[in-house]
Amino acid sequence: MAKSDSHWSRTGEAGTVLGMKILLLVYRLLGRTGFRVILIPVMTYYYLTQKEARQASAEYLQRVQVLLEPKRRMGHTPFKHFMMFGEVLLDKFLVWMGHIRREDVVFETPAVFEKIDNNREGGVIVVSHLGNTEVCSALAHQLPGIRLTVLVYTQHAEKFNSLMKKVNSSARIEMMQVTDMSPATAMILSERVEAGEFVVIAGDRTPVTGQQRVSMIDFMGRQAPMPQGAFILAGLLKCPVYLMFCLKQQVQYHIYLELFSERLKFSRKQRQQEIDEAVQRYAGRLEYYCKKAPLQWFNFFPFWSGTSDGKESEVSTNVNKRSVS
Repeated sequence: MAKSDSHWSRTGEAGTVLGMKILLLVYRLLGRTGFRVILIPVMTYYYLTQKEARQASAEYLQRVQVLLEPKRRMGHTPFKHFMMFGEVLLDKFLVWMGHIRREDVVFETPAVFEKIDNNREGGVIVVSHLGNTEVCSALAHQLPGIRLTVLVYTQHAEKFNSLMKKVNSSARIEMMQVTDMSPATAMILSERVEAGEFVVIAGDRTPVTGQQRVSMIDFMGRQAPMPQGAFILAGLLKCPVYLMFCLKQQVQYHIYLELFSERLKFSRKQRQQEIDEAVQRYAGRLEYYCKKAPLQWFNFFPFWSGTSDGKESEVSTNVNKRSVS
């Protein structure tokens, strides 16, 4: 794929509030079957017009399929990837409307959820653009005492977020726009964690402000940029760090919650190396869950941009080799 200098945050949102409202109305009138029928021409349009997203999807699927067992490598096409995105988009609406019930969700790691539910200590939950993170967030009100602050790049998703707020809102969940992590923002988050709340942040998208604080790590057979922000923040907050993945398997959502670290501590002398190692560990877990549901990682931009010159290069396993310090 040709090298692209575009950044995901400068990629226009696929669709408008009007378009999303129409799809939501279709679901209300015709149900999921009718929604799927309408979804085909809608996704076909975006598939044909969004060249970069289509190419990015093809590259990702090519990489992940190599990691799968031979019998699971068939049927993963960019168009199916787009269609899956539409399916999950509907589920995002259903979550916030309260239409996804507890019986629709399987908690794969009940012991970890029980620990969070019983423990008064706050923490950081690192999520990704794999599956449907909204299921994790919107179910928070069903866990007594749990409060979440979800860090979002509102300038990228303000259309979707505005519609979500109109559909439903939860006093237990607050979305906070964070373009850059200022000292004032860090202080607010620290106070919330000390009060037993959880900060939710995505760990698989490079910073809006550019390539600062990015680690070049091994991801699906080639070096790729992964943000350090979630792990630097966790280190500053001195709190437990969890990883959360939510995958749609059959007709249910399966939530996987893992304890990543009781505390992330970075020494002065080896700070960069230790941060890189944390990011690499996260990338390894993301890769693991991508293999469980290959069509559910929704990064429709050239994730490996700048790491390829058109030839397959050997991946360095030394996570100390970074694009920036």
